[in-house]
Amino acid sequence: MAEQPDEPRAGSGLRRLWPRARAVAAKPLTEARPAFAAASVPTVPPTQAITASALVALFAQAHEPRALLTAFADGMAGLHGELAGMGRRLQSACDSEDWTGYGRAMRQLIDKYIRTIDDDPPAVETGPGEAERLRDLLRHTLAMALESLLRKTPQLAEESQALGEQLRRWNPGDDLAPVTQEVKDLCHRVGLRAQDAEEEQAMLLGLFDLLLYNVAELLDDGSWLQGQIAAIRELLTGPLDRGGLERARADLRKVIYKQGLLKQGIAESKEAMKAMMVTFVERMDGMAASTGEFHDRISYHSHAIRNARSIAGLGRMMDELLKDTAQVQEQALSARNNLLAARQQVDAAEQRIQQLEQELRDITSLVRVDQLTGALNRRGFDELFERESTRAERSGQPLCVAMLDLDDFRQLNANHGHPGGDIALCHVVDVIRRTLRSSDAVARFGGEEFVLLLPDVSLGQSQATLQRIQQRLAQRPFLHQDQRVFVTFSAGVARWRHPETQDDVIRRADRAMYQAKTAGKNCVLVADD
Repeated sequence: MAEQPDEPRAGSGLRRLWPRARAVAAKPLTEARPAFAAASVPTVPPTQAITASALVALFAQAHEPRALLTAFADGMAGLHGELAGMGRRLQSACDSEDWTGYGRAMRQLIDKYIRTIDDDPPAVETGPGEAERLRDLLRHTLAMALESLLRKTPQLAEESQALGEQLRRWNPGDDLAPVTQEVKDLCHRVGLRAQDAEEEQAMLLGLFDLLLYNVAELLDDGSWLQGQIAAIRELLTGPLDRGGLERARADLRKVIYKQGLLKQGIAESKEAMKAMMVTFVERMDGMAASTGEFHDRISYHSHAIRNARSIAGLGRMMDELLKDTAQVQEQALSARNNLLAARQQVDAAEQRIQQLEQELRDITSLVRVDQLTGALNRRGFDELFERESTRAERSGQPLCVAMLDLDDFRQLNANHGHPGGDIALCHVVDVIRRTLRSSDAVARFGGEEFVLLLPDVSLGQSQATLQRIQQRLAQRPFLHQDQRVFVTFSAGVARWRHPETQDDVIRRADRAMYQAKTAGKNCVLVADD
């Protein structure tokens, strides 16, 4: 009976090595074959992989090791792709009887193809799959995170919690369409609610700012509250963040505390002055009573002298009169001394009040100064720019604004820490102040950005001033932890043009500054005039 072809078993590891549909030409199996095997090697068309019957024919007469190895090489060469290339390497090793090379090729075949075959069934996951984990994550987001954010909107919060409960009951394979649509609808309504909340917040901030403006209009320009109101209004104009609000609250608490101490001192000084005045009036009243009594005594002595009968009686009257006169003189002298002392105390109290009021004005002005560097802050710069622009418009003199930004400040912070960065900012302000005129000013606009106000100078002179500051910074590094640290900056200069606003001229200087950054840093460029 003819031998039936041995087809590889389905699902076996060897079956996976049989390519099915690749059009790669195989090397002819009869080429360079030994004589004992050449007659039995079947011819395989170049576009077709070796068949099972051809494999049976190859191994039918292989009854010794060399013949078996040759048949295996021929069978591998009858496959497609990389396996065919491996078979040709085995054929070459058989032809040259290089059994070491044959073994090396077999080892590579096992390592690359056969060892990686996993005939064991895949392990069944016992935990939740990806779908379940995504479901739980979305449910947690809706039922907890989003619900907590929507507490001020109870209806949306209840819908979010209900949708999370619905997701908890969902299992892989269930229809997602209803849940998907509900999630989309909820997200749309939450977005609309967020827009409404932003508009309400903007309206409340606008009302608060308007209220502060009206309060400021009712106060005198030198009032203690003007600086505090200006600080709050400046905070409302920018984006609100927790850090900025905390800093503003801490600064205002500090100012309010110091104002309370000074106001208490003023009140005590005024009360002391009032008490001195009351005492003085009482003493004057007592002096007036003594004077009235002395007048009565004078009348009595005058009558007694007219009625005197003897020289001895007249002498006694004169002694009493001199005694009363001396007593009145003593009281008058004491009153004069008391009056002078009271006047000195009043003058001292008045000076103390003036000193306390000046200290109070100085503390109130702290809201116009950057607490770290001592430069002006935005509020202080705004007030100064308004005064200088009005003066420049009236006099026709130029007014220039320079915007400068420290180069590689983030890297400086990374290398030396934030204390080193703070020292660098203070060092730059110190060098700037030593270089500028008394009529010039420097303000810190946040971070490492500064603005210079240069009245009565041209663009060219302003550019030269900034370059002079750069030279001094290059000559004067600051020391931090026994290291010399150099600081550079890029700057842009613009000339104010009436009726240009402050924001417009700063914006032009800012563009020139960024052009200086792009040009290589540590340079000063002039904005188009």
